[in-house]
Amino acid sequence: MTDQNTPELEEGLTDSPAIEVAGIGDTAHDLGIDLPEDPDEAVSMLLRLLAESREEGTSYLDDLKRVAADFDNFRKRTMREQALVLDRAAERVIQQLLPALDSFDAALSIKVESDAGKQLMTGMEKTREQLLGALAEEGLKVVPTVGEKFDPEVHEPVGAPSGEGQLMVSEELRRGYQLNDRLIRAALVTLELRKS
Repeated sequence: MTDQNTPELEEGLTDSPAIEVAGIGDTAHDLGIDLPEDPDEAVSMLLRLLAESREEGTSYLDDLKRVAADFDNFRKRTMREQALVLDRAAERVIQQLLPALDSFDAALSIKVESDAGKQLMTGMEKTREQLLGALAEEGLKVVPTVGEKFDPEVHEPVGAPSGEGQLMVSEELRRGYQLNDRLIRAALVTLELRKS
């Protein structure tokens, strides 16, 4: 070689075929590399081995990144599926409780005159509110009705007035419910027209 920066390397190559590699005490022979005697060929061989090793390392790193991304996608998909299963289970339980909530609503719509009847109604109202509070913590919401604009996504009308104007909910016949912004049951309502 004619490069002025390589005389030490050339001397090392010619003095001993066991070149120390990477400064860690390993020789080419220890690493399983049989270097040729010619220093130029040895350098060329080492550079080629280095390039191959880098390419192989890059390939392994790419594989590792791909596996890590696949695992991250699997973890996210599993979490979504678990959340969906929990939502479906909560929905089934709430569906089974809707008749009980309807019974509370029907019982509380009765007018009572006696003190005993009023106490009973107060107890039923508190029980219903406790039940609705517990279900609200799980994401249950009552669909707003009376005085709201008619929304076919959440309101199920019983008949419809004819004429022109804005359709508004005038009476709630049965409560509607949403669970985590997903409709569980539409509210059964009557409508009226309001002139714009």
